[in-house]
Amino acid sequence: MFGRRGGATTLWPMEATTTGAVVAPASVHREGLAWALAGVVMFSFSVPLTKEAVGGFSPFLTATGRAAIAGMLAAALLAARRAPLPPAQQLRPLLYTMLGAVFGWPILLALALQRTTSAHAAVIAAFMPLTTALVAVLRTHERVSWQFWAAAGAGTAALVGFALSRGGGSGGDLVADGLVVGAVLASSWCYVEGASVTRTMPGWQVISWVVVLALPVTVPASALLWWSGGVHDSTAVEWGSLVLLGVSSMYVAFFAWYRGLSLAGIARGGQVQQLQALLTLVWSALFLDERVTATTVLVALAVIACVIWAQRARVPRVMAPQE
Repeated sequence: MFGRRGGATTLWPMEATTTGAVVAPASVHREGLAWALAGVVMFSFSVPLTKEAVGGFSPFLTATGRAAIAGMLAAALLAARRAPLPPAQQLRPLLYTMLGAVFGWPILLALALQRTTSAHAAVIAAFMPLTTALVAVLRTHERVSWQFWAAAGAGTAALVGFALSRGGGSGGDLVADGLVVGAVLASSWCYVEGASVTRTMPGWQVISWVVVLALPVTVPASALLWWSGGVHDSTAVEWGSLVLLGVSSMYVAFFAWYRGLSLAGIARGGQVQQLQALLTLVWSALFLDERVTATTVLVALAVIACVIWAQRARVPRVMAPQE
């Protein structure tokens, strides 16, 4: 979509996907979905890596440590690229994103996984794509159709049913459930807040500034937790899991994720995340010797169909504002 601003013709990819006035070209939408999928693939390692890491580190050290690793990488990259400081008006959404991505999701999830199983947490976490879409509609006024909500709901139902069939209905308690719900809300909110900032800066800069702004907290907190007994005879696997959480799930994955949401739209692009739970099971089968059943394959096909359905759902048309 081209428009005029100050006499110059400008491409507005975010306006084409989040305001509902116009629709992004199909090629741009497909590129956004590809980027979002790349981010989801990296995010899908988060739960198994966290489960490994909390065996050698306290939940709080796991959360602050991964963020500190990401922050130091980001500081080096920002300095090397000579990136400008973020505009003052973007500091608030960056801080909101930091609260959710750096502290909310990882701390609450790590605490929950100490009290429950990954399968039980997956039941509640399956609602994250739907929650992200709801927050996007409320926060950015992105327009979606009833077909989109039907597809998102069907995909969520398939994931919840699958998680329950794998024993996800047991192994939890009210505290654990509350922690996972809080983690889902924090993650959904930070996805939307961070994606909204991509209107004015590239996605890699958004997540870079998020983790750099957190360094004054994450570095001292990590050191204090380390000295106060936050490390429990950690193995090489647990160390590797912590480092990978910092490099991939906490940092590089957001490069692709935010670019994908900025191109495909937050609500529609976010539905790709329905594939995350199934990808997590694939990694569990490959690396943790868990068995993939015929039911897993059928649910995967159903979720893929729902994601495609959500992408093909028509965006409600509204009159574009007059220039």
